[in-house]
Amino acid sequence: MANDVVLSVRQLGFPWETEDPFLFCVHHDDAYPAGNEKLGPAASLAGRRIGQDFEGKDGWRMYHGDVVPGFPQHPHRGFETVTVVRRGFIDHSDSLGATARFGHGDVQWLTAGAGVVHSEMFPLVNAAAPNPLELFQIWLNLPSADKMAEPHFAMLWGEDIPRRTFEDASGKKTELAIVAGPFDGMTPPSPPPKSWAARPEAHVAIWTIKMEPGAKWTLPAGPKDVNRTLYFFRGSSVAIADGLLDQRAAVKVVSDADVPLEAGDDEVELLMLQGKPISEQVVQYGPFVMNSRAQVEEAFADYRRTQFGGWPWPSDGPVHPKEAGRFAKHADGKVETR
Repeated sequence: MANDVVLSVRQLGFPWETEDPFLFCVHHDDAYPAGNEKLGPAASLAGRRIGQDFEGKDGWRMYHGDVVPGFPQHPHRGFETVTVVRRGFIDHSDSLGATARFGHGDVQWLTAGAGVVHSEMFPLVNAAAPNPLELFQIWLNLPSADKMAEPHFAMLWGEDIPRRTFEDASGKKTELAIVAGPFDGMTPPSPPPKSWAARPEAHVAIWTIKMEPGAKWTLPAGPKDVNRTLYFFRGSSVAIADGLLDQRAAVKVVSDADVPLEAGDDEVELLMLQGKPISEQVVQYGPFVMNSRAQVEEAFADYRRTQFGGWPWPSDGPVHPKEAGRFAKHADGKVETR
């Protein structure tokens, strides 16, 4: 697939490969069954590596959870997590004392900065029907000047995320959702203040694109000197700038050129990640992303000594009551409900 617009094509693996300033992207898509009284799966867990269940048996995973699927408490330092929940719910708790339940279009943006411990559990709140969960988790780097910023999390509620539908000459539709990066008069909620995305000159954009079968839409040219990648993750085929893709792939494109898109015979979905490179050395070990090995070693030492503030919750993977709605309680006590 070679043309003047496409720079590279890589098959999607797990996780997805990303370009600076992004560090990591994973697409979780789990067909969870009905939930039990503890908000875990009402199904046998036999044959699973509980605590390390990533195999996808029966179409779903427990990940590091043993009763409820998800990721019990774990630390981060030096970068940000952007969690885009398309279906299902996440119960968040952290060492700052913040907690939340969000999903069905909501986005949580967490600046780990100097260090935070959090858990991300997937409560199966429906006892009478399946509990599908689909999300993207995207890791966005922080420049060296902000790696030790004060931790901060922001909720971008689904109702506040701009969406627009475009119709081509044949009446077929393409829907755009703007998580980050203004476009065509649409401005999404602000990211945390120390985010690389909070700098207008960084041109960070996170968009999802959904196309009806056979729909045509042109991704408009953006700024020069940024990395722009389209992740084709759903559908049988898509044409990107006259090159046909029939398997899931990451397509790096020229950032300052129009990119024509045409869906194949069924619905197509793509994720776009764009941003100006930070262009600093990246040294990563597990949950810490710094600029040198010495800084990573310091992060481990600090975590062992302080636990990044400690863990104020009664379990490693707390979940909220089944009847809890979407809400966020911030470290300063502010409560948002939806």
